[in-house]
Order: sequence, then C-alpha cells, then structure tokens
Amino acid sequence: MKKNKEQLNNQQGYIILVSVLVISAIAVAITISLIFLGLGASRSSLAYQQSAQAKNLANACVNQALLEIAESDFTGSASLDFENGSCTYLVTNLGGINRDIRGEAVVNNVTRRVKVLIDQINPVNITSWQEVVSF
Repeated sequence: MKKNKEQLNNQQGYIILVSVLVISAIAVAITISLIFLGLGASRSSLAYQQSAQAKNLANACVNQALLEIAESDFTGSASLDFENGSCTYLVTNLGGINRDIRGEAVVNNVTRRVKVLIDQINPVNITSWQEVVSF
C-alpha cells in the first residue's frame, strides 16, 4: 500500500514538473516573440524617421535653389550639409526662364529626391513639385 502511495506521489510530481516545464517553455517563446516584434517596430520607426528627415532636407535644398534663382538667375549645382545628413541640388536652364531643379538628400542610407519645374524667375512660379524615385 505504501508503494502505491509513493508511486502515485511520484507520478503527480512528474506531472507537475512536466507542466511547469511546458508552461515555462511557452512563456519563454512568447517573451522572445515580443522582443523580436519590438525590435522590428523600432527598426521600422527609425527608417520612417530617417526617410522623413531626408525628404525635408531634399525640400530644403530645392528651396535654397529657388532663393538663388530669384536673387541671381542661378544655374549650376551646390550642396548643403546638415547635422543629420546632406543634400545636393542641380538647377538646369531649360531655355528662356524655364528651370529644372533637382534636389537629393541622404540621411544614413535613406535617399529622397525632389524634382521641381519653374516657368518664371521673378517672382518664381512653380509649375511642378514632385518627389521622384530617380532623375
């Protein structure tokens, strides 16, 4: 009789031990999944932030080009350096007073490009302002 009781207690002990191990394994799997989801969200957020910064820098370069065009009928290229990235712009004379302005900015490995067309210099008249994938 004592043997049966001991065997029953041993079986219950094994059942509890296996249950604890299974629950622990599930908890560890859930924790690891949540960590990876958090890392993925952080990376996406950083990429989005860098993309927005690059777009703002590209627009800043185009605005600088527009100021130079209004002041001195500028054509050519220049670049601007900022704390978080850099941008370049190119102004091309399309004939007469029409100009093609291309601004490109890079923040880390994220590049954004803006193309602007104007058909009047003073005052500047913008006919097109588009973000483009490539020039």
